[in-house]
Amino acid sequence: METLSNLESFVRSAEAASFSAAARRLALTPAAVSRNVAQLERNLGVRLFQRSTRGLTLTEAGERFLNAVAGGLDTIQGAIAEVAATAGQPAGVLKLNAAHRFGCDFLLPMMPAFLQRYPAVLPDWHFDNRQVDLIRDGFDAAVGGGFELPPGVVARELARVHIVAVATPQFMRGRKAPVKPADLADHEGVVLRSVFSGRIARRTLRSPHGEAQLCEQRPVITVNDPDALVRGVLMHMGIGLMAMPHVMHYLESGELVRVLPGWHDDAGAISLYFTSQKLLPAKTRAFVDFLIEQFREQRLAQRFLAA
Repeated sequence: METLSNLESFVRSAEAASFSAAARRLALTPAAVSRNVAQLERNLGVRLFQRSTRGLTLTEAGERFLNAVAGGLDTIQGAIAEVAATAGQPAGVLKLNAAHRFGCDFLLPMMPAFLQRYPAVLPDWHFDNRQVDLIRDGFDAAVGGGFELPPGVVARELARVHIVAVATPQFMRGRKAPVKPADLADHEGVVLRSVFSGRIARRTLRSPHGEAQLCEQRPVITVNDPDALVRGVLMHMGIGLMAMPHVMHYLESGELVRVLPGWHDDAGAISLYFTSQKLLPAKTRAFVDFLIEQFREQRLAQRFLAA
């Protein structure tokens, strides 16, 4: 009879295509994971992985074996996690990831209430504007958008995010307000350049009636960071196209005003990413439930929309 540790080492290594990544997830050394898999291969009498300097690749036998055992392993570990969750309070280090601005503005302020409810959990936040690989990098959960979903990772949508045109009241004073996206070309613009492509980000805004128009901005300055974009607009430099989470507080305080009210672009979803729900430890389940509760109580899904 194979041990659970051998099977778990095999399944997690297959999901991550790496002994090192599996080791981080299992809190083992890469050597221990490699030994467990090698022992499993000896016991089965087949090679499960092709090993190379570029990583691991499942053999045909490995593919068949993974399909046969992965679901059963998840069921067993889910039962173990459920028993452990009911046996005591959530505890331990909770490794989390989110974009810097969003994390500092919305997630970090939630932490006092979370820690008051779960004092034995230590949130370990990594604020980073790049997407992370939850399994390879050993994260318990991440909040963001557009993450790939490798085997073993699920996503729970928290809110949709709209892009809107904004400016300061001081900038708009004495200027003729644009009535359609093409009119933005008549005004100075603070424009975002994509970090990934190096190109100017071009947006198509939609009206409440479904009409779509491409924005033709006239840049007076370009930046490659959303925080710098917000700062430039707040300095009365021009009109900017920004995500509602970045400008919501400024709109509510009156420091910024909507330009082209009613027009917006849908930037996609903000989601909560975590490993398979059957495998959630108590600390991660507590965070998932808490975050969903906070988004509901603060009505963030509604406040991130252009309306």
